[in-house]
Formats: sequence, C-alpha cells, structure tokens
Amino acid sequence: MLNVVVEQVTAALELRSAERRGRYLARLEQALLRQPRVGLGCSNLAHVLAAQPDPARLIIKQGGSANIAIVSSYNEMLSAHVPFNDYPTQLKIALAKVGATAQFAAGVPAMCDGITQGEAGMQLSLFSRDLIAQATAIGLTHGVFDGGLYLGVCDKIVPGLLIGALHFGHLPALLVPAGPMHSGLANKDKAAVRERFVRGEASRDELLAAELAAYHQDGTCTFYGTANTNQLLMEVMGLHVPGSAFVHPHTPLRAAMTVEAARLLVRNSRQGERHLPLGKQLDGRVLVNAMVGLLASGGSTNLTLHLPAIARAAGYQLLWEDFAALSKVVPLLARVYPNGAADVNQFQAAGGPAWIIRELLGAGLLHAEVQTVAGEGLAAYAGEPWLDAGQLAWRALPQQSPALDIVRPVCEPFAPEAGLQLLSGNLGRAILKTSAVEPAHWRVRARARVFASQEQVQAAYAGGELVGDLVLVVRFQGPRANGMPELHKLIPLLANLQNAGQKVALLTDGRLSGASGQVPAALHVTPEAAEGGALARVQDGDWIEVDALGGLLHLELDAAELATRVPAQAPTELAVGFGLGLFSAQRRLVGPADQGATSLDWD
Repeated sequence: MLNVVVEQVTAALELRSAERRGRYLARLEQALLRQPRVGLGCSNLAHVLAAQPDPARLIIKQGGSANIAIVSSYNEMLSAHVPFNDYPTQLKIALAKVGATAQFAAGVPAMCDGITQGEAGMQLSLFSRDLIAQATAIGLTHGVFDGGLYLGVCDKIVPGLLIGALHFGHLPALLVPAGPMHSGLANKDKAAVRERFVRGEASRDELLAAELAAYHQDGTCTFYGTANTNQLLMEVMGLHVPGSAFVHPHTPLRAAMTVEAARLLVRNSRQGERHLPLGKQLDGRVLVNAMVGLLASGGSTNLTLHLPAIARAAGYQLLWEDFAALSKVVPLLARVYPNGAADVNQFQAAGGPAWIIRELLGAGLLHAEVQTVAGEGLAAYAGEPWLDAGQLAWRALPQQSPALDIVRPVCEPFAPEAGLQLLSGNLGRAILKTSAVEPAHWRVRARARVFASQEQVQAAYAGGELVGDLVLVVRFQGPRANGMPELHKLIPLLANLQNAGQKVALLTDGRLSGASGQVPAALHVTPEAAEGGALARVQDGDWIEVDALGGLLHLELDAAELATRVPAQAPTELAVGFGLGLFSAQRRLVGPADQGATSLDWD
C-alpha cells in the first residue's frame, strides 16, 4: 500500500501542475504527428546521409527502422567522461544488430566542479546545465531521430541532458552512464589531509599526493556527491538500464549494459514493440520517486535545484515543501561518504541503488507501477545485474544487509527521517542537510560574521579572526549575483573550527558541493541578497538562529529596524580570463533557487 504522505504529495503536485502539464502534453502530441524524416526534401535528406556508411544509408532510405541520436559529454578533462570515448562505436554496432542506425548528434559541454572549486570559473557551473540542455536541443532539432541515447554523468550534465531531452519529449530516451573509478584513498582520509593543510599542518606536496591517490583513474569520483546522486536518481526514475549506475568502466558487465541500452531504446521507439515517449514516461509519480530516492540515500543538496528544473521541463511545478513533507516519512537507508565512511563502490557491493529501491518499494514509499525504459514497473530496478554465462541477467539481492554500516532495511534505518530540512523565517527560505551532521550541531544560535566572498572568509580564517561561536554569512553567491558557485573551500576551515569546540553554522545564498557535510549549512537562501533578500541587510554581530529541528532561519532583529537598514550592494566586477561576460544574459534572466535557478523559460 502506498504511503499516505507519498500519495498526498503526488496528488498535490499533479493538481498544482495540471494546467502546465496539460500544455506540455498537448505540445508532445503535436510533435508526435510529425514522423522523423518523412516528407524531408531530397537535399535535406542528402545532408543527413552524406557522411554515413553505405549500410546506414540504405537502412535510412528504406525507412521503417529507428535512427537514434547519440548525445555525449565526452571530453578528456573529466575523468568521469573519458570512458565515453568509444561508446558511440559500441552503440552503433549494437544498434546495427537490431536493424537500427545511429548518428552522433551533439557533443555537449561538461565542466568539472572539482577543477573549478574556489576559482572564478565555478561561476559558470550552474549555468552550464541550461547550456547543456540547449546544446542537446541543437543536436536533436534536425528532426531525423526516433530516440535519444544520452551519455553523461556529472553534476550539471545529467540534469542538462534530461532537460534538453524533455523538450523533445515525443522521443524515447535512455541515459547511459560510464560508472565510477575504482576506490583509491578513502574519502575520509582525503578530507582529513585537507583539514590539516588548512591548519598549516600538511604541506602542499602532501595535499597533492592525497588528492592524486583519491582521484587516480578514469571514471566517476567515488564519494556520494551530486554526480553519483544523479546516477542513483536515474535508476529510481527508470531512465537507466537497471543496475547500471555504479558498474565500473572497461568491464564486460559495463559493455553488456551499454549494448542493452541500445536494444531497449529501439524497443521503446515508434518502430519497436513498445512506444514510450520520454515526456509521457516522466510523470508526477516519477518525480516523487526521484525525491524519495534522494532523501533515502542522503543525496546531494544540489538536487533541490535540479529536480525542480527537470520537473518544470516536463510541465510540473515542484516545490521545496514537497521535499520537506517527504523527508518526514522517508527513512535514511544509506551511509555513503560524506554521510558515512563508505564510498560508492562499497555502497554498490552492499546492494547499492537496488537495495534502496527494493526497501522503499516494500514499504510503499515509491510508486511501483510506473513506466521505465526496461518495462512496466519499478521492480526491475530492485535486482542486481550480473553476467550469466556471458549473458546479461539480474538476480535478487540477499534479504539481510551484508554491511549494516552502509545500507539498512526500512525496519531498521539509520534515521527515521531522511535529513533534508526546509528552513524558513525572516531571512527567507533555505535548505539544510542534516544526514551528515551530528544532532548536537543541528541548532546554532550565534552572532553573525558577514562576508561577500569565499576568499574573504579564507583570509579571515588565516588571520585568526573567526573566533568564538558564529554564524558565517556568505552572501552575494546566488544565481543572480554570480551564478551560484559552490563554496566547497569553506568546508575544511569550518570543520576545523567546529572540531576545536566552536559552535558554527554556514548561511549562504550559494551552494555547497555534494561532498560537503559535518557542519550545519543553510544553503540556497531565497530571496538571494542580490535580489533584495534580507541577507543583504545582515550586519556583523547580529544574532542569528539556524535550527534544523524547528525548521527555523531567524535574524533576531525587529522588522522595523531591519527595514531601515541600507542593504549591502553586490560586487559588480567580473574576474577576467574566465569568459564570465559571455553569461551576462543568464545572470539577468535566471530565476530563484527554489524554482530551479534556471535561465530557461519554456512555458
């Protein structure tokens, strides 16, 4: 039986989105009337076929077979994307075996937050999601495809690909991951070296050696940050080949799953046995499932930005209140770094996404009867993939957890509530993730220390100025101010202060890395300071309460006095040499964080 809160959140989502979703589906039906390549002029079709090998030319000219778009984020800058190098060839061979063709339709940009952390280039990170969606649309707009295979992994790439694909929701779609690198230096040990370096106790050579031992080969990073949260959600949303999220690159099982992706997409095409347009597949139930999966796994706070943006692309209005309501009934079932010591490889060995899905289905916390790329119902994603005499197959997981410190059953969770809190008060609204924070730190009442940049905070820390209990306010980090960069460089220094016995909390209209934890952080404050939010009126010495238990974000100041304060002004000078000026339109057009922080308008 479906949990009553899950049912209520789904019903409320469908009701508030009915008009918008109706318009989206009407556009989808209109697009379905136009069959790809049919009626295309001879000159147009010649351009399609010009560079194709003779067998593909013949198949496309004859008609009746699917022609599949491959959209990839392959590049040599991101370890997670390097394995995609030969995927198009693998997919074309697999598609040819089922009588279909494929064309590499578009390469999309993919920047690395790990490389740009603390650098001005990070100001383009969130905006890259919308650019990826647009680049996807450019590749698909030729109107000659019957479906799309989308190759991507990391933070903004998967949401961007999915948003772009939803604008072609009349086509079936399947997301194809590459898998994580093998485990290197434990994430907890890496974090400890970072904290020691900030204290001046570790050399730069030692820090670099630790980082290289952690990030040491191609594949996705092994902590449960935004990239790997994306992968788990693609499983819960039924958009992957079941179980493919955390299978290593360059293995026979990974190759078999890539072949299966091609087969399934053709089966779901107009020419296949089961026509499944993405826009119909991804409905309100699937979005609720995504939120539940995020909460139960202790995933990245960045998804409170990405899921509303994805929902909007499908005609839905997803609210932070939806996350908050579900968080009260969804238990925490996984401990993966930064919410625990295990990395994603250990998580996968303990049961991985399949364990989470099986347990949630059994407790009525997921919509079971949804459509997925693999078939009807989500149960297919509760099994473990393996090679049976060289053939891809799925088997049941053990009933008992092999590692109770990594995954737990619903009847014995790590916590009865998922740990993603919505805070509200006279400073606005914010998201706070408690699953990685000790309960003793869930409430902080202290005086404010106010800064306008991450660099200012680092300088104050180096100068020994951050003394006593404090709420660290870092403003003008929202989407309108500077693109909402992650503030990951703050975590080691805040952890040091907390470990030294100070009560500390972070309060910002910016973001944190999905790898962040330990210190209470009220993130994505809306309205942001640059848009007239109360954060712009906070001054050093003000008393602020950040209370995850009570859902409170409060400045202890009379409303009349607050109104008389002159708001601080956002810095306007852009760093040079990073291309930031090219994104001035996005800074003007971007919406608030609680609506997905998107610069796209499609309704």
